[in-house]
Amino acid sequence: MEAIRLEQVSKGLGKRDILRDVSFAVKSGDVFGYLGPNGAGKTTTIRVILGLFAPDSGRVEVLGQDICKHPEVKRRIGFVLEADGLYDNLTARENLAYYGEIYGVANIADRIDEVLEAVGLLDRADDRVGKYSKGMRQRLALARAVLHDPELLILDEPTAGLDPTGQMEIRELILDLARRGKTVFLSSHNLDEVERICSRIAIIHKGEIKLCGEVERLKEAGRRELEIRLGSPLPEEAKAALQGLPYLKEWRYEGENLLLSLDGEHDPSEVLSLLLQKGAAIEEVRRRELSLEEIYAGIVGKEAG
Repeated sequence: MEAIRLEQVSKGLGKRDILRDVSFAVKSGDVFGYLGPNGAGKTTTIRVILGLFAPDSGRVEVLGQDICKHPEVKRRIGFVLEADGLYDNLTARENLAYYGEIYGVANIADRIDEVLEAVGLLDRADDRVGKYSKGMRQRLALARAVLHDPELLILDEPTAGLDPTGQMEIRELILDLARRGKTVFLSSHNLDEVERICSRIAIIHKGEIKLCGEVERLKEAGRRELEIRLGSPLPEEAKAALQGLPYLKEWRYEGENLLLSLDGEHDPSEVLSLLLQKGAAIEEVRRRELSLEEIYAGIVGKEAG
């Protein structure tokens, strides 16, 4: 089953086109990363998924329902947006009690203790939220998002502004939720975080989806880099042969090693055989796949971040 499906969704605000024929799907049980630079359309996409914005065209399905025709499906979603929406003058327990009433959560007192313990805030439950650190507020916002036991979680930059310890804590909470069968849609600028916890990703740039798929397959699919240790300088005949290969994207030296960037569809053994035929003294070969950071930077260029 698909938890989220967008089909050719477009959305404009004023005279500006924010989303252009955006299509992707998030499978149930996925931790799905949604990447893109500022202004790419990530927040607008989230608002469309949550039913806060109606698309100008296209279709949005959430948990098998058209979100525009069946707004009641929103009760099966939990979310953490960039503005946490917490009330500073209320305690953590009071904040959760308020939202619990809105969602009609049964056995609310027990449920509040359960989610506060899960996020490590049970001992601070009766402190006013205005006294909380940024990391504590993020954990409380996550507790609120799961209070009504939703099937789908939408998280917009959940670790923004946190120190490394806080980022690790939130990351572990997200992974724990995924282990419990929740589907997580995670919008983030933190590429290391996404690479650590997401099974699938989409990259949006200038309102268009540029890439979508499983993280490991995407890392293997595009260019591949071979790192070759040579016993002697590369012969001129071998250099000429490299320059004539249509599937060789780039070759360069990194220290004393030769680096070859290949089209991912070609067998690396072809170029190695050619080099040997042209007199190259190959001592060792290592294959290096692209990192998520390199894939992202290749798509968004100088706007990466």
